[in-house]
Amino acid sequence: MVDITIDGQPITAEKGETLIQVAKRNGIQIPHLCYHPALKPSGACKLCGVEVTSHSGKAVVMLSCILKVKPGLEVKTNTPLVQKARTKAFNKLLQMAPDAERIRTIAREFDVEVTPPPDGCIQCRLCIRVCNDIVKAKALKMVSDESGKRVVADPSLCIGCGTCANLCPTHVITATDKDSMRTMAIKDQVFCQLPLERCEGCGRRYATTRFLHHVEDVTIEQPHVKEHHNYCPNCVKIMSDKAITERTHLPKRIK
Repeated sequence: MVDITIDGQPITAEKGETLIQVAKRNGIQIPHLCYHPALKPSGACKLCGVEVTSHSGKAVVMLSCILKVKPGLEVKTNTPLVQKARTKAFNKLLQMAPDAERIRTIAREFDVEVTPPPDGCIQCRLCIRVCNDIVKAKALKMVSDESGKRVVADPSLCIGCGTCANLCPTHVITATDKDSMRTMAIKDQVFCQLPLERCEGCGRRYATTRFLHHVEDVTIEQPHVKEHHNYCPNCVKIMSDKAITERTHLPKRIK
């Protein structure tokens, strides 16, 4: 038998055991993914690192699936040095499998902050440019933080026109109409919900109230020579085609 210490707790281990075997038998939690008791350990995932003191007296991180117990071994499983090594290991795994929920779940269990899952944005800025330059709502912008660059929306400025969703090449931004409301979202994060107005022609809900007000504001300098109505694009086209047809069939004036 071999006497060791894990996190200040004296433990008796069997000769030839690895530290992770001893930890498991004693209910001590150490994260791991590639370890299996039926297989020879490979140390591939690098998650099971623990802190030990080297022969020189320096604290180092060693993989508990490979580390064999020996008399007097002192191990610490949750130190700043261990956390740093775990964070690096988790993030390296997530580079290969960014959407792997199991990896993220284990990281949360051990209070390790990892890079957020990718939202599919390729940072082409089409959404930001069209919102600023064409729509002129200026509701989208690119921000940088510890996780990198990402597009964020200002709900108070979004008019729910859906132009950004139509242009997004990877469909990260979506505009969904349901129950008289338009929901704007970036991936699964809803940033705006706006009521839809009804077309006076066909009765279909087609545009947000905020969008129609925005159109009025940007065209305020243009004189309205006709009574204003709210028609959807389809009804406008039908009426335009009808007007052209009627003009085409008008009798010619006799000079």
